[in-house]
Amino acid sequence: MADTRKYRSWVEIDLDCFRHNWNEIRRLITPGVKVMQVVKADAYGHGAIEISRAALKNGVFCLGVANADEGIQLRISGIDAPVIILSPATISEVEEIIKYNLIPSVSDLHFACELNRRAAEEGTIVPVHIEVDTGMGRGGTLHHEALCMIETIAGLRNLKVAGVFSHLSLSEWGDDDYNRHQWHLFNLILDSLKKKNIEIPLKHFANSGGILNFPDFNFDLVRPGIMTYGIHPSPLTEKKADLAPVMSFKTTVVLLKEFPAGCSIGYGRSYRTEKPTMIATIPVGYGDGFGFILSNKGEALVKGKRVPVVGRVSMDMCTLDVTDIPECAVGDEVVLMGRQGSEYLSADEIAGKAGTISYEVLCVVGKRAPRVFVNKGEPDAVEPMLRRVFFPHEERSIARIDNIIRSCFQARASSAEVGDAIYYEMFETLFGRENRRLELRKGFKYCIKVRNFSECERRVDEWIGDYFRVSTHVEYTKILRNGVFLIGCALNNEQLSALFEEERCEYRWLLPGRSELFREQDFMVESVRIDNRKVSIISRDTTKRGYEIWCGGEDLKDKIGQEVKVEIEIVTKKYMVSNTFAVYLVYPTRGLEIRFDYAGVPLKNVREASFFAGKHTYPEVISRPGESITLKLNDENWVFPNSGVAFSWEL
Repeated sequence: MADTRKYRSWVEIDLDCFRHNWNEIRRLITPGVKVMQVVKADAYGHGAIEISRAALKNGVFCLGVANADEGIQLRISGIDAPVIILSPATISEVEEIIKYNLIPSVSDLHFACELNRRAAEEGTIVPVHIEVDTGMGRGGTLHHEALCMIETIAGLRNLKVAGVFSHLSLSEWGDDDYNRHQWHLFNLILDSLKKKNIEIPLKHFANSGGILNFPDFNFDLVRPGIMTYGIHPSPLTEKKADLAPVMSFKTTVVLLKEFPAGCSIGYGRSYRTEKPTMIATIPVGYGDGFGFILSNKGEALVKGKRVPVVGRVSMDMCTLDVTDIPECAVGDEVVLMGRQGSEYLSADEIAGKAGTISYEVLCVVGKRAPRVFVNKGEPDAVEPMLRRVFFPHEERSIARIDNIIRSCFQARASSAEVGDAIYYEMFETLFGRENRRLELRKGFKYCIKVRNFSECERRVDEWIGDYFRVSTHVEYTKILRNGVFLIGCALNNEQLSALFEEERCEYRWLLPGRSELFREQDFMVESVRIDNRKVSIISRDTTKRGYEIWCGGEDLKDKIGQEVKVEIEIVTKKYMVSNTFAVYLVYPTRGLEIRFDYAGVPLKNVREASFFAGKHTYPEVISRPGESITLKLNDENWVFPNSGVAFSWEL
């Protein structure tokens, strides 16, 4: 249970309301249409990391951000779902787009060519979405130039046109013909692409207003933003969906003082008491997103009643007239936006008084306040302010981490906030590579089956009697970076090091021995599958780096940039008298199961010695004497690189 009393102010995010709004979206859109959760501007002020996670649990297909920095924040937070940069991407963002597997929006050919060149240098294919300007007059290539540009980009070898989209400028006005005009222009482009046999997987057009007003604008994907947070894009759409506001902005009374008539309150003496008045001071000001323009015109809720803001709103404080609430006391909850009792202060109402729109109210409110996420009526997660701030790109170094820690302590942040702020930064610093983003894996399964060779195999190869036959099933989930990849078998540590330098090497095996004695049947990759789809084996070659098996091809192009399940089946040999078998983890991994199965093989005193780095250094060990030993860590537990287990035995 989160204790909100320790915060000067806080923003409550009701995930039950968020799920309710998602159910309304599902009701409104055509079955089978994918949904992008727009989380730009810190999810409209709601907290991008937790909102993204909640949306993914609700079945969202992808996430929408405004720039590369926002996408990197999600990646560093462990989110692997497709992330699309909705604003036109810039040349300065190319390096991070590739490194962090972000999907840029392309509006001009110069950017596309530079992205293609850099992707070719990295040996990867980058998915892109092309924006078409059908009348918004902002981002995107002009509609009469779009077909030519899409054709050109589709021909670039290291780019994949994954989507094409446009944006409505009047979507909240359902009866305005300009919306239909934009839709018509977009359809003309799609028809032309179809005639030219240019297939683009995702076409998207509808934002929140489009979903509410134009059900025939769905195409393959919709992009709800404001409506997921419970706010209608216009009063005209209020009868079309039952939306529940997700955000509440709260604080407490920190000081009460009674003033006689004729006293001035706040800067500029803009308010003077006309009678004896009880003034409550609250620790919120325009520095917290409570606008200066609300001076002498805003309202708050105390004890379920409306009270006026009196005097100027200053940077860190403002004052309320609570004369009509005699029971008001220091420590009482104050609601600046949201519900208290039967009263409700909406974002639309605040926007009306401030002369702005609800979007801005949500985006700026409570910038210094933690987000308290309410689930099933109870606060069960807190996203402190420090975690929501993205540290700008600099050289990642131990000295930098040390400076962050010291700065946080100097600011007297709590240890929990410090931990949240540096957790993923430390992941990148300790385990990342300078030239590419950190790779995370989930659901690691490694099943080793040790068996004797059959009599038939013995007759064919006399030497096999000195070896066990080892079958290994390897399985994990990750983002697929390359459509063609390598599985390597090294015969010594030098070759193994060389395989580690190869970015496209998906899996590595060490089989010590003399290269002149190595034969292909000593290390056989029987099958490779991506999302249960069998992957072609392109070549098998002996090189300076050992024995290389290259897999993949064009049939994996649609999987690049997506989270996939990788499965590899390997058969190799194991020298009988070596008495050990080791498994190492070289990537940060969440959740694992490693099983050593030796049923039917005369091994004695089989045991394990594990060395795991991470919060949970002792996995669950399940031993079945004479059959198997299994190590397990559930899917919530991270295992750091250089962890592993060694199984040993006696003959």
